[in-house]
Amino acid sequence: MLYDIRLSLRYDYGHPVAGGRHLLRVLPPSLPGVQRVITQSLTVTPDPQERRDFGDFFNNAATSLGFTTPHDALEIVMQARVAVERDTAAFDMSPDLDGLLAELAAMRTLDAASPHHFRSETARLPKLPAIAAYARESRLAHQSARAIAGDLNRRIFRDFAYDPDATLVDTPLSEAFAGRRGVCQDFAHIMIAACHTLGIPAGYVSGFIRTIPPEGQERLEGADAMHAWVRVWCGHEAGWVEFDPTNDMEASDDHIVVAYGRDYRDASPIIGVLQAGGRHRTEQSVDVKPVTDA
Repeated sequence: MLYDIRLSLRYDYGHPVAGGRHLLRVLPPSLPGVQRVITQSLTVTPDPQERRDFGDFFNNAATSLGFTTPHDALEIVMQARVAVERDTAAFDMSPDLDGLLAELAAMRTLDAASPHHFRSETARLPKLPAIAAYARESRLAHQSARAIAGDLNRRIFRDFAYDPDATLVDTPLSEAFAGRRGVCQDFAHIMIAACHTLGIPAGYVSGFIRTIPPEGQERLEGADAMHAWVRVWCGHEAGWVEFDPTNDMEASDDHIVVAYGRDYRDASPIIGVLQAGGRHRTEQSVDVKPVTDA
């Protein structure tokens, strides 16, 4: 599938901002067997006094912005054309958990894609006995690492309700799990934490997903969304497999990757600090448009 993608982030400040620094991860990368970027651009208004484009530890495209002059608004626009070319394995080639752990023990690499980085707890992914007990149910029902991950994917979709009012971006994992409600970020974190309790490496994926309007309704400009899902290391033969617990599916040609990380913080679209007072208003618009619809 070939997509034209447009992301707009706008911040209107109640009082002029005297200075600020931001880190962006909004540019999709080219990934063999997943997607190919044909063209892309990132426009920032007003022009920052400092800008540096670089690759972070996980090879995500990152942009650092620095502002030293007053401004009362900030607009970030990313545009890209991306061909999604996912290679989806038809057969489960992953080992059982004992075999997976043996493969991990024999692996000595610590590059960005090494599964060793995706096994440990983080501030956003603490070890929780309740999640460990939840994960064991999938282990008892299935043998291979991929089958266990697929079962967790299905169960989270079944057991948790999508509710954008239930959580915030910094809601603790324990609270989202106990409430059985949340959004894609929460479901991704729950699945990652569950995999970790079983010894299965898993990480966070930030990206875009194409939304399809209800039958008979027109597609709305800007109504698509940024999304989050999970990548699970299923052994040498199977490699990394991506699961979307929000939609009970493996990642498809409708999923466009922007960034990989251990959790949301490693892959967040924008983080930063401001020298300002008062409130600000945020607007976000995402458009994921198949080129055949142009």
